[in-house]
Amino acid sequence: MADFTAKDVQNLRQITGAGMMDAKKALTENDGDFEAAKQWLREKGLAKVAKLGDRENAQGSVCAVVDGQVGAIVQLKSETDFSAKADDFTSLVEAMTELVVTKGPDALSELSDELDALKISKKENIELGTVVRFDAPAGNVLDSYLHIQDGRGVNAVLVELEGGSKEIAHDIAVHIAFAKPTYLGRDEVPAADVERERQALLDITKAEGKPEQAWPKIVEGRLNGWYKEQVLLEQNFVRDDKKSITDVLAGATLVRYAQVYIGA
Repeated sequence: MADFTAKDVQNLRQITGAGMMDAKKALTENDGDFEAAKQWLREKGLAKVAKLGDRENAQGSVCAVVDGQVGAIVQLKSETDFSAKADDFTSLVEAMTELVVTKGPDALSELSDELDALKISKKENIELGTVVRFDAPAGNVLDSYLHIQDGRGVNAVLVELEGGSKEIAHDIAVHIAFAKPTYLGRDEVPAADVERERQALLDITKAEGKPEQAWPKIVEGRLNGWYKEQVLLEQNFVRDDKKSITDVLAGATLVRYAQVYIGA
């Protein structure tokens, strides 16, 4: 018979979060070996969680960190916002982001045990989502913005400028969070998407009964409006709609940006 006490069962429960019967069974199956019992519970828990892999996990939390010339965003996905706003969940996202900043994305494997433990305790399809790391050259400016809702990050942005200042980079990061641009500049927009939109606008213009000779000008005007919705550099600044983002840059170059948000 396995040699263990009620105190051993209680300690195992506290460390693993397992129920009393599961903790007792783990010790019984492993002849009272505490470490083996912990591993047994972990494997059993992960086996159960693996069956949840096809369940939607559109909730979660994001974090953004900038340290000098390095910035990172990490997204951790979950099934419910209840799990995502818990301290153990948000703490792990923060730790992951700090690790990406200091060591790079590959270092996230160092926190695999913590991620597995979270999956088991929450009994949800929890997985790593988008991971971004910017390593800016000396002289460039990095800044971030993190929109927090109900105690968790839900919208994270990184911005890198050549020239400019931290204040400008932060203002643009805030703008991106709320405006959600799809592209940085027009040259990034796929030609097929432009032609599809142009044809749709032409069809609308024709249906409105506009004079045929006016179609090209009307379509181009509306296409420019579509670009302003899609392209960051052409959007009106959220804090002053009389300015475009190009105006806000004041001669600086927006090298790149990244945005990760819950529900994207």
